[in-house]
Amino acid sequence: MKTVRIIHLNTYAGNGGAGKACLRINKALQDQQIDSQVYVNFLFQENKEVHNLSRGFFPKWFAVFGILLERIVSKFFTKSLPVPFSVPVWGRNLSAMKFLKNADIIHIHWINHAFLKPADLRALAVLNKPVVWTFHDSNAFTGGCHVRYSCINYKNECGECPLLKKPSSNDLSHRIWLSKEKAYRDLKLNIVAPSNWMAASVHESKLLGSRPVQVIPNTLDTQVFKPWSKSEARKKLGLPADKFILMSGFMPSRKDMHKGTPYLLDAFTSLMANYQIEPGSMHLVIFGNRDAANVPDFEIPATFLGTIAEEEKLALCYSAADVFISSSLEDNLPYTVMESLACGTPVVAFTTGGIPDMVEHMENGYLAEYKSSGDLAAGINWMYAHPDRQKLNAMARKTVEDHFSEERIARKHIQLYQSLINKSNVQA
Repeated sequence: MKTVRIIHLNTYAGNGGAGKACLRINKALQDQQIDSQVYVNFLFQENKEVHNLSRGFFPKWFAVFGILLERIVSKFFTKSLPVPFSVPVWGRNLSAMKFLKNADIIHIHWINHAFLKPADLRALAVLNKPVVWTFHDSNAFTGGCHVRYSCINYKNECGECPLLKKPSSNDLSHRIWLSKEKAYRDLKLNIVAPSNWMAASVHESKLLGSRPVQVIPNTLDTQVFKPWSKSEARKKLGLPADKFILMSGFMPSRKDMHKGTPYLLDAFTSLMANYQIEPGSMHLVIFGNRDAANVPDFEIPATFLGTIAEEEKLALCYSAADVFISSSLEDNLPYTVMESLACGTPVVAFTTGGIPDMVEHMENGYLAEYKSSGDLAAGINWMYAHPDRQKLNAMARKTVEDHFSEERIARKHIQLYQSLINKSNVQA
């Protein structure tokens, strides 16, 4: 591939799944000798890997104002529900920026929180550049929500939004939908869906169902996320050496629905009642909680590791566990699942979102029936009683090496970029 310049745009650097995915694909492309750079709207802390568009005292606080404004306005219009919804009232027009004018491909990732509102996206059309957009959630083709659950309004033009305080056929969600439809008309937009589930959702949407969609998974650093000796990992983390260790990520209150916490709690109750397992033989480890005091009670002993920022330590955590449990009810291609598999730790999860793209039932983990606490418990018991856990561990690692490695995912992106550049040259 001839020398080309790829510019990635994301609101933040490394924050959340989209931020991680953006930085990881950027590094994977650079490892393939591609001129790939990341520009973000806001940095929480200095990061030499990215270009900060809000550098300096006044630009920084201007960006903070926009982020807070969007959150306040969004909260004002929506019901008190644990479903993220964005009202695009603030943004920045980047169409005059030299770094975009010099780009061959503009690759958009997650752009909410006052980065690129629909009008700002529309302004990019004047650059006449191919635009690749990786959908890390559903917001790009809905009237505001990021997680859809059972709502199918996105298949039409939104409206009658169940998240809004005043739903109607011409409510805020419908008006946001119309602003997006107008913004996308002139964009040379090419969609990347990290999972087959996301691709199917895009095809079903009225807003973007006719646009080209390619399924290209996210990637991760397989030299960081790799198996450690379980005994060594447990010793370093101060975890019991002789217990069956279950691990899970961020654990909010029992009332949280997105992470499916009530189902996980009920699964532990079912596990103890139906499989005659002694609670003392197991140990639950949870990372990601900012406050260990605000977590639910569990049927088994638990250790809370708090927020873990260092990826090397996170890999150590996954390696220490016998199984990683995800009770999430809707996820695109959750990094916790991929990271666990990369560290050779099988996963028990609900059959939802992009998880079946990574977890093969009874090969490298267990896919439980959606919203079935009983089947989630059955999956944990299947792992606990499995006669050859080493084989499951090996299959977990092999899955990532075969399907999600940096080189494999980078080359898929490079092929897409080259096809778009060739098409653009022909049309020119």
